[in-house]
Amino acid sequence: MEKNYNTRIIMAALLLCGFSGYLSETAINIAMTNLMEVFQVSAATVQWLTTGYMLTIGILTPISAMLLQMFSTRKLFTISLTSLIVGTVISALALNFEMLMFGRIFQAIGMSTLIPLLFNTVLIIYPQNKRGAAMGLVGLVTMFAPAIGPTFGGLVVGYLTWQYIFWLSLPFLVIGLLMGLRYLENVTAVTKQKIDLLSVLLSTIGFGGVVYGFSQVGEGSEGWGNPVVISSILVGLVGLALFVWRQNVMSNPLMNLSVFKYPMYVVGLVLVAIVPMIFMATLIILPMFLQTGAGLSPFTAGLMLLPGSALFGLLSPRIGHLFDLYGAKWLAIPGFVIVSVMLWFFTALSPASSVALMVALHIGLSIGTAMILMPAQTHALNQLPPELYPHGTAVINTVPQVSGAIGIAVAVSILTGGMDKYLHSFSVPARQVEMANAMSAGSHNVFLYMIILALIGLVTAFFIRRGVVRRKEVQA
Repeated sequence: MEKNYNTRIIMAALLLCGFSGYLSETAINIAMTNLMEVFQVSAATVQWLTTGYMLTIGILTPISAMLLQMFSTRKLFTISLTSLIVGTVISALALNFEMLMFGRIFQAIGMSTLIPLLFNTVLIIYPQNKRGAAMGLVGLVTMFAPAIGPTFGGLVVGYLTWQYIFWLSLPFLVIGLLMGLRYLENVTAVTKQKIDLLSVLLSTIGFGGVVYGFSQVGEGSEGWGNPVVISSILVGLVGLALFVWRQNVMSNPLMNLSVFKYPMYVVGLVLVAIVPMIFMATLIILPMFLQTGAGLSPFTAGLMLLPGSALFGLLSPRIGHLFDLYGAKWLAIPGFVIVSVMLWFFTALSPASSVALMVALHIGLSIGTAMILMPAQTHALNQLPPELYPHGTAVINTVPQVSGAIGIAVAVSILTGGMDKYLHSFSVPARQVEMANAMSAGSHNVFLYMIILALIGLVTAFFIRRGVVRRKEVQA
């Protein structure tokens, strides 16, 4: 007999905390220039606030499968929220860059366990025919909050100070913690887990090396020829290969890779990998185009992205209901068609393009993305038996971190290459009008690259078919 959970209050606590965490994660990006002046650090140094954050999540998320089995739901929730709150307070009180960086690492530690916990809890407390709607609400956290982060950050920095990015999110984290302590139930059985230090080490080297390597592509002038980039990626790939080997020979692996034996899980995972590559690259390239190409202020550029981001959040629950009715295939296919068409129109943008056109294209891109991401995630996780839920959520939360870092690195590389090629023929390339045209030329190349990714996703979406976990496995 299935247990009845107070799903509304449980989801409210988890979503409130996740939303607040993700919001401050991307809001700080808009304050980078201000922080460089405050702490007297270079652009390469200040970027570690993002790079270090991504690196920490990339390292720790694969370990979340083990943590979900070692600790009760309430205990893991308390640990993750405590880390988030401590990191937020340290960041808000930061007297120097090192202190701020320390706080960001604590925040990343909390998020690396909170988000897998959120996914795993949804899989347990909701029956399969209602998970789409629940995952639609999760979309408010995983995509909507990061998307509106720059707008929120621009507003805070413009009218207050950068510290309020953290102070304003703190009350919501505390409220979420109190709600969780009062209403959150233990939904998983705690099992004795032996920590395999070699697996942890290989996971750290593998995922950390790949994420760090790709994140360094934009640093310096060497780009892909940077020895740090090449060596980090190679070491990371070797570490991943050894990590996979280690998991396959263990009787109780850190990350059970048997999830890849489920074909529809793999298909969904491919789509989950492609969407962040497009989404994260867009969050980097489009604001740069709006500021350098169209000459808009950072705050105005952030406001232009707000309608599409808000619509994404509003649509996510509705998309979840449609998933419950029709499945992922008939949402993902039109979703990728919409994304491809919007990206094609983006390739024709110029500094003279109207604000209304750019806002409309971003809204269309957000609608298409909303139709793909949550249905693909939910469809993939629905294919697994309950005993693989922790491992499935660990994989499906790790992959976007890696693919997002790769997407950003490739996009920035294509952008700078296109700009350099355009400016090469000008004797005075620093003129503002030519810099704007160069940004347009480089951005067009990036959007063409994204179209290729979207078309790969479209073809993959045709292979989606509805799979049902065997009844025996569900009851186990």
